[in-house]
Amino acid sequence: MCFYSRRLSTSALFIACILAKNLRVEAFTSLASNRSTSIRTRTTSTAVDNTFSSKPLKMVIPFLPFTQVISDVDDTLKSSGGVKIGDIALGGIDRQYERGEFYPGVFQFMFELSISSFESRGISPQEGSLHGLAPPKVAVLTARAEEFKLALELKEDSKLAKAFRKTGEEFGVEQWGLGPVLYGSVAEWIIQDRKGLRKFSNFERLINQDPTGEIMEYIYVGDTGELDQEAGETMLREYPEVVKAVFLHVVSEEPLPPIPESKLINGRPVIFFRTYVGAAVNAKKLGLVSESAMMRVVAAAQQALESVSRTSDKWQDIYKDVSEAYQLLESE
Repeated sequence: MCFYSRRLSTSALFIACILAKNLRVEAFTSLASNRSTSIRTRTTSTAVDNTFSSKPLKMVIPFLPFTQVISDVDDTLKSSGGVKIGDIALGGIDRQYERGEFYPGVFQFMFELSISSFESRGISPQEGSLHGLAPPKVAVLTARAEEFKLALELKEDSKLAKAFRKTGEEFGVEQWGLGPVLYGSVAEWIIQDRKGLRKFSNFERLINQDPTGEIMEYIYVGDTGELDQEAGETMLREYPEVVKAVFLHVVSEEPLPPIPESKLINGRPVIFFRTYVGAAVNAKKLGLVSESAMMRVVAAAQQALESVSRTSDKWQDIYKDVSEAYQLLESE
């Protein structure tokens, strides 16, 4: 019997024993769930492959479970600019930032969540890499229509993918960034109310990479513009055992929108935030990231706005959340 069997359920034991024989995780994925094939044919790799490679079980066990961030794109990673064709929004409603502009601190925030399983054990990502272990790549659930994939596909040479990779590389982690990307369809562009359901169904496809639910846990980051809240809350109702939290970026066509109160669904938090500094503050309060991680997000967000006038409403939002970050530091 596998040495680590006492620590895992029967289903996870099957995976563990395969890993102990130094086989690649593709083997357990195909054996444990044939349904995962549809994901793997649509993406270059899964986060499970990226994280484990071919490492012995004794190197993997101390890090379980890993945290994979799942993200929307428009109005979550970068602004849609609130552009519309007629009454149909092209990706979202945010008008505070220009179309295509990345939100300050967003990549650092997702990196900190991704390395949290390392940091919580006092292990740096660099030390993990010495064992061939890497933080899971960010999975993307987007409403972008697959039928328009030729024009809208998120490619490895895109500005978005490069920004993700740069963030990881600055901390000694190579090739961290975009992982599986699951698209929507034209149907959701026509019937906008179906976007939340499509993202949730794509999430169910994604979690087939780990049928046991004991290797990966998930944090969903979306926005309040295009039914991401519906998708995230459904994840918490149906899969609270593997979804640790939902973070929703508050966007609006009008300046200074109100920030809804956080809430719990099945004991899991739904957090609303205006800036990624605010998201990091809430993540620290929840124990999802460390103080150091929170302050790295603060630094990244401020650096991203260096060329922006200090009188801008972008800085007003950042100042408010930075103040809360320092208050949290002083209270602990």
